[in-house]
Formats: sequence, C-alpha cells, structure tokens
Amino acid sequence: MDIQNKLAVLIDADNISYNSIKDVLEEITKDGIPTIKRIYGDWTNPGMHGWKAVLLDNSITPIQQYAYTTGKNATDSALIIDAMDILHKENIDGFCIVSSDSDFTKLASRLRESGKLVIGIGEHKTPKPFIASCNKFIYIEILKKAREGENSTKTPATSNSTDKKQTSESTELLKIDKKLKNLIYDTIEEKSDEDGWAFLGDVGQGITRKQNDFDARNYGFKKLSDLIESLNNLFLLEQRAVGDGKYKTTYVKNK
Repeated sequence: MDIQNKLAVLIDADNISYNSIKDVLEEITKDGIPTIKRIYGDWTNPGMHGWKAVLLDNSITPIQQYAYTTGKNATDSALIIDAMDILHKENIDGFCIVSSDSDFTKLASRLRESGKLVIGIGEHKTPKPFIASCNKFIYIEILKKAREGENSTKTPATSNSTDKKQTSESTELLKIDKKLKNLIYDTIEEKSDEDGWAFLGDVGQGITRKQNDFDARNYGFKKLSDLIESLNNLFLLEQRAVGDGKYKTTYVKNK
C-alpha cells in the first residue's frame, strides 16, 4: 500500500482504551499519513477523564456527542455522518475506522464503493461482517503484545531468535493450518515469474486481498518472511541485492 496515502482516522471512544491509541497511530503510518484524526464520545462522562492527555499528545480532535437516549449509540451516528462529509468534501485517499462495532459495516462498504482504502482496527471480538467490509483489518491485541515484546529486556544471545518467535506467550495466537498454507502457496503461484519466484511484498498484498485480517503477528511472527521461513519444507526464501547492493529485497518460491 502507498504510505503517502492521506488517511482520515475516525475513532469510536466507546470501543477502545486510551492505552491503545499510540499503538494504533503507529500502525496506521505503515499505510499512510493520518491527515484527519477525530475521536467520538460523550466527553462529559467522568469515565472519559483518562483521554485528555492522550488526545493532546497525539493531536486528536475530540468530537462531543451526548448520549441523548438510553440504549442508542449516538457516537456511531456522529462518526458515520462525519465520514460521509469527509468523503465528499476532503481530499482523502482512505479511512481508518477504529472500533469493534458491527454498526460500521455498511459505512466501510460504502467508502470502499467510492474507491477509498478502508482499514479497520478493533479487538478480536469484532464481528466478521465489519472485518470483511474493510480492505484490511488489524487486531488491537496483537499491537499491544508486539509493543510489550519490544519493551521486554532481551539478552544479546537471544535477541535475534526472538524476532522470529512469538511476540508473547499469553497472546491468543492462531494456528498455521492447511488453509493458510494453501493461501500462501496459491498466492505465490499467482505472483511468480517464469522461474517460480515472487516478490514477497506482492505476495503479502495478495494474501491480504484474499483474507483482509491476515497478519503474520496473529500467528506469532513479526513479519511475513519469518512466518514463511518457519515453513521451509514448503517454501524457499531468497535475498536479492538492489542497485549498488546497499538494499535487499526478498523473493519467495514454492518447493
């Protein structure tokens, strides 16, 4: 994805902890520039007090939405209305909707119909319809565990191997099953040249288009190359020098 994409980041404060915001914003920069950052909630609620410093530190604009009626989520409505206004009035390439609420499923589908990139970020409890309506979906729990892994003390003897291992023993990781292996295999076949080699970046994008919540971190690996390397009985990895040799690209091939 183009990291120069201008993104509108719309956050449902009812569905995320302020402790996760830094991780979320850092993850978003991998896909673009957060040009618009807004968060929706009832800021008169004493329970929202912890957000103040986070919003100031990360330059996020709070949007006040009173809970007029018990049982009705006014925050969702405000976010949806703003998203449509941004779609038609602002020069934005994509949207990042931070929520675990299925109420944003139709919104995500509508934004994609307009040719916009839609990234969803939420918890594992997020309903499948919302996940499926996004181009890409990222789980907050994985971001948190990745940060905890980076902040943990590493000894020189184990730091290299840690990059290829699980980000946290307590993370609820997915198992590498036959379905995932077939997904990787088929995508390599589609992206490969006459010699069977495929650029790993193209393979990663191809996998995400087919399974939009795919992330190597869900399986305990920091990168797709680490995950594929663990399956060395099925796939080959090759590093190729680019230009003057200062940079290398990774290619993968089915065995």
